[in-house]
Amino acid sequence: MRQIVARLIAMLLLVIPGIAAAYGFLLMKDAVYDYFADLGNVDVPNPHFAWLSFLIGFLLFLAGVGFVGGWIFFRDRKRNYVASRFRPKRPRPPRAERDESGK
Repeated sequence: MRQIVARLIAMLLLVIPGIAAAYGFLLMKDAVYDYFADLGNVDVPNPHFAWLSFLIGFLLFLAGVGFVGGWIFFRDRKRNYVASRFRPKRPRPPRAERDESGK
């Protein structure tokens, strides 16, 4: 039972940022679509862009995608699935000392 609860909590830790990213995308989309809908409407002579809604949506989208992407990256790094440039650097072993004869 303890394993099931732990997996449920882990799943929620991924679902909540995913929902935040989806909601942020919807806020950005609505801000852009409403602006273009008002451009075509003759009743609104000077439409305005909903910058606050767009920026909040952008921040939610960026935070959600960044969290999920970072989680996937660090999980793959732990399992050694990433390219060599992303693997943690290990110090080189010290060189063996040569004696005076050059051997």
